[in-house]
Amino acid sequence: MKRRVGLFCILFTAILGFDVVTITKIQNIAKVMHLMDVESTKENLRNQEISGELYQKFCGYEKDGRYSRYEYLCGYLFTGEEKEKPLEEYLKPVKKYKKKEFSYIVSYEKALWCDLRYFPVPADRGETLQVSFENSWMSERTFGGKRKHEGTDIMASMNQRGHYPVISISDGMIEKIGWLPQGGYRIGVRSPNGAYFYYAHLYDYAEGIEEGREVNAGELLGFMGDSGYGEEGTVGNFDVHLHIGIYLNDENGEEFSINPYWIMKYLEDKRLTSQYE
Repeated sequence: MKRRVGLFCILFTAILGFDVVTITKIQNIAKVMHLMDVESTKENLRNQEISGELYQKFCGYEKDGRYSRYEYLCGYLFTGEEKEKPLEEYLKPVKKYKKKEFSYIVSYEKALWCDLRYFPVPADRGETLQVSFENSWMSERTFGGKRKHEGTDIMASMNQRGHYPVISISDGMIEKIGWLPQGGYRIGVRSPNGAYFYYAHLYDYAEGIEEGREVNAGELLGFMGDSGYGEEGTVGNFDVHLHIGIYLNDENGEEFSINPYWIMKYLEDKRLTSQYE
C-alpha cells in the first residue's frame, strides 16, 4: 500500500511539474504573440518613444555579448521596461518563439540608429542664432488635403531664408534631389545601413550636390528655407525651417516613416559649429 501511495505521489508530482512547465510555456508564447502583433509592433517602431539618454544606456548592455544593443532597444519599445533583467526575461522567449519577426525589427533599429553622426543644423559660433523643435509627429497638415505630419520641423530663431546651413546627418548617397510641391527643394540621402534621411524646404543646394553623389556625415547639403506648398519656386507660405523625415523599407520593400523627434534629441548634443554670415 505504501509503495502504491509513493508511486502515486511521484506520478502526481511529475504530472503537476509537467503542467507547470506547460502552462509557463503557453504563457510565454501568448505574451510574445501579443507583443509581436504586426501592426502594434510597427507602430511602436514608428513612434520611437525613447530618449537619447535611454538609448545610450542600452548601448552599454552589449558588453556581455548575449544580446545586441538593438535587441535591448527593441525590448524596451515592446515592454516599456528599462531594467536589464526584465528585458532579458522578455528577450529569451521572443527570440525562441518569434525569432524571424524579431530579427526584422532589430534590423530596422540597426538601420535607423547605426549611421547617426551629427545634428542636421550646426551651432552658430556666435551663439546668437538658435534652432528649436518639438514632437509634432502625426499632427494634422492641410496642404494638398488633410494628412499627418511624418517628420520633425527644426525652426529657425531668425526667419531668414538661406542663412542656416544644413548638413548631412550621416554618410550616404544622394538618392533624390529637386522640387516637391509639399517639400519644396529637398534632398534625400540613403545611409549605408539603409535609412533614408529627407531634408525639405531648403533655400538652395550646396555647390556640387547632385543625385547619385556620395556625401560624408557633416557635409554641407544646402541652406534652410521656406520653399514648398506650390509650384516650383514657391516661398513664403510658412516660416523658415528644416523638415526632417526618416524612412525605412520593410522586408517586402515597402517604405514606412519613423518619428525623427527622439533621433533629433539624441543628436542634439552632437552638433558641429559654423560661422554664420
